[in-house]
Amino acid sequence: MIQPNNRVAAFEGDHIKSRMFLALTLTSIIPLLILTHTLHIHVVPLLDANTHWMLIGSLQGLLICTALLMAGGGYVIWDVAAAVVRTAQLVADASKAPGVEGRSDEIGVFMASFSRMLGTIEDQATQINTFAAQLDSAYKDLEATNSRLKDLSFKDEVTDLYNRRFFFIRLEEEISRFHRFGHSLSVVLLDLDDFKAVNDELGHTAGDDTLWEVAQLMLKLSRSDNIMARYSGDEFAILLVETPKSGVSCYAERIRQALADCPFSHSRQSTASFGIASLPEDRLASSEALIRAADEALSAAKRDGKHSVASYEPELTFAQAQQDQSHANPALSCFPVFPYIIWLLQVPLGPVAAHAAGLDL
Repeated sequence: MIQPNNRVAAFEGDHIKSRMFLALTLTSIIPLLILTHTLHIHVVPLLDANTHWMLIGSLQGLLICTALLMAGGGYVIWDVAAAVVRTAQLVADASKAPGVEGRSDEIGVFMASFSRMLGTIEDQATQINTFAAQLDSAYKDLEATNSRLKDLSFKDEVTDLYNRRFFFIRLEEEISRFHRFGHSLSVVLLDLDDFKAVNDELGHTAGDDTLWEVAQLMLKLSRSDNIMARYSGDEFAILLVETPKSGVSCYAERIRQALADCPFSHSRQSTASFGIASLPEDRLASSEALIRAADEALSAAKRDGKHSVASYEPELTFAQAQQDQSHANPALSCFPVFPYIIWLLQVPLGPVAAHAAGLDL
């Protein structure tokens, strides 16, 4: 009765032989047949048998030599494969043969050493596969952990919006894009009106719930490419790209009205004030200047009674005022010092005196 290992060895031997025969067929026999067909069908008929008999004989002799060399090489390869199969069969038979371990001659020692080596290789292969599986699992766990850490480092835990750190990273990126390509961008600062009363009277839990509801409302009314962040305690920041200042004002007004009409869980009305600053309209050079301008607009909205939207209005510098007034009154361009004097005296003289001097300040 054939043992299982013997059956496996026999199967592997037949498999090696069949693969070897297929390789010899593809690399030797088929190319030889194609070469023979080409010579006898397409080459030899073109040659005159009387004048080119020597060339025809040389081609046939070369074809025969090639066939003999291929046959010899194929025989050698076949013999090597057969030797490998026989060796595998011998090892499989000898490893299970009774008394091999107990033999003290050279064959017994060789076979025992070979069996131990095979066992060690199999154990190491198993350990390598196990280690590879553990490494793959650890890599996936590391990716998931990195993703969670990234969310924790860039997300606000109360509102689930981005935090101030991530907002400034994205703002710097968009400022760079503006300087390179001229893409417009705007910053909206939103501050809840009288939010301290909610925390003081209803508790910080109600305050956190209110912040979360405001964040959800903002997400609902915003585009997916808007960057929204919790800027400070009850203040939010929104970064909008490729949106003109007029469009940003409409967007802020829509959120302002939606907040006033929203039925919050604490059953009180909550309103907000908004400050807007935009590039290129507001002629600002850095992210800090853009944030400062939006904050000034927000302060203006607070001073105007809260629950409103205010846009930053850049003040004219002296050079810009001189240029504008020179266009309005060409006579002033002949006396460049005169507008400076009037500009310095505009506060004590008042707008009437300034207008009389030709400066509409």
